[in-house]
Amino acid sequence: MVVVKPDTVVRWHRAGFRLFWRWKSRSRGPAERDVSAEVKALIRQMGEANVGWGAPRIHGELLKLGIDIGERSVSRFMPPRPRKPRSQTWRSFLDNHVGTLASIDFFTVPTATFRVLYVLFVLSHDRRRVLHFNITEFPSARWTGQQIIEAFPEDTAPRYMIRDRDGIYGEQFRRRVEGIGIEEVLTAPRSPWQNPYAERLVGSVRRECLAHVIVLGERHLHRILRSYFAYYHRSRTHLSLGKDAPESRAVQPLAMGTVVALPEVGGLHHRYVRLAA
Repeated sequence: MVVVKPDTVVRWHRAGFRLFWRWKSRSRGPAERDVSAEVKALIRQMGEANVGWGAPRIHGELLKLGIDIGERSVSRFMPPRPRKPRSQTWRSFLDNHVGTLASIDFFTVPTATFRVLYVLFVLSHDRRRVLHFNITEFPSARWTGQQIIEAFPEDTAPRYMIRDRDGIYGEQFRRRVEGIGIEEVLTAPRSPWQNPYAERLVGSVRRECLAHVIVLGERHLHRILRSYFAYYHRSRTHLSLGKDAPESRAVQPLAMGTVVALPEVGGLHHRYVRLAA
């Protein structure tokens, strides 16, 4: 006690205490070098892909997979946790609510006389059906709200509706939507990928129809879109629907006859059916 200073004794004590707790909290499961890289990667994958999963949950899953590892070892290999709880992905939200989801969006169409027409559509997510569409040259919040009422008569309104933050969805529109019991889900600014089904529909309409015609006016565009959406619902197969149409098409066996092509959308597309000779 005479040779050393008091601070030195305190420092020794703290160092010894750290060594004691390091020994006491040592892993009693497999050593880190005994855990394969595949298991470590699987633990990180489970932690990143599942909202709210901690070491106990991941440990339970690993046991069900026949992987013998301690829960404390699992906690060491987990990815760093964010300060705030991680939100579910948009894909998870869409998958979990697909039966109660609809989307609304606009796209523009220039005419032969350089007028710009605005097409509003309402898309149901479950079978990718276009529930309603309309066209105007001068969109307003009142007009847009009226389209929602026409799209969902009586008690057919969905639980959620995804839309962007365009200023056209004003106070009158929001009151109409709230009045029929729809909860709006707004995408982030400049994030069209958060409304993917609507964006995909717009792309399909442009690539498969509007890119091949010159629109003369509002009535002409109505006629074109009615024809295309009839083809879209009854005939066009969708990857997301298991290569079926929104209005499901029955498989026709070979015995039904020869294949015949039926023109649709003015001959831009065809539906192929079997007819007896």
